[in-house]
Amino acid sequence: MPEWRVPRFKLTIEYAGTRYSGWQIQKNARTIQGEIDRAVRTVTGRKDFELYGSGRTDAGVHALAQIAHLDVSTRLPAGTLGRRLNDELPADINILAAAQVPHRFHARHDAVARRYLYQIARRRTALAKAYVWWVKEPIDVTRMQEGALAFVGMRDFRSFAAADARDEPGEAPPSTLVRVDGLDVIEDGDLVLVSIHGSHFLWKMVRRIVGVLVEIGRGALEPGLVAFLLAEGSGAPAALTAPPSGLFLEKVYYKGDPRDAGPRPATPLRT
Repeated sequence: MPEWRVPRFKLTIEYAGTRYSGWQIQKNARTIQGEIDRAVRTVTGRKDFELYGSGRTDAGVHALAQIAHLDVSTRLPAGTLGRRLNDELPADINILAAAQVPHRFHARHDAVARRYLYQIARRRTALAKAYVWWVKEPIDVTRMQEGALAFVGMRDFRSFAAADARDEPGEAPPSTLVRVDGLDVIEDGDLVLVSIHGSHFLWKMVRRIVGVLVEIGRGALEPGLVAFLLAEGSGAPAALTAPPSGLFLEKVYYKGDPRDAGPRPATPLRT
């Protein structure tokens, strides 16, 4: 008789982060992981399980396809487990897919790249306020595109990362060297979309990149200053950190996954 082994499930999750203090479970705070943890306990009746995300998202940040793996003792098929979890989850957290995977799969360690999307609104919006950063001043997208070029490649992002950002307690501080494979700035109606993909991202790195690009678009900074900020180190990006409302974890890539073409708005603005 084969020995029973606790199954591992890969969960693909979308969520609106507005009401939550980020992904990771925290004491006295409502989080995405905490809500899923509660749902797993209710659905399976188990307390001894592991729920591990591909990485943290901060308070107010959203996800179109966060990935987590779940080790839990259950006889439920993956599809049934996903549906029952959704029955217990609040409306702003949704399991898009659940699949049983080999135990060698690890949501974080096996990820080979990630893509983030940031949405900047050029007009006031009543319906999409929680999903954009409304920049009131005119911004020049061509200048932003020029500034974006300097971020692509293997760069030291120490000026763009918040200190002591660790996915797990006791971890060593992460290296500030990050490979950015692409950074696109495009116009989509009343939105300006900033799409960035690369090996991994540091705490607040994307929001600080966006903040600097917006200042370039406003004309307050020159595009050539990006190379200086990367080479010399500066506290300026921290002061320009974009708000979390416009940021989405768009995609986590694993070996063999196709790379998506071009950024698409998560919340279109209609004129």
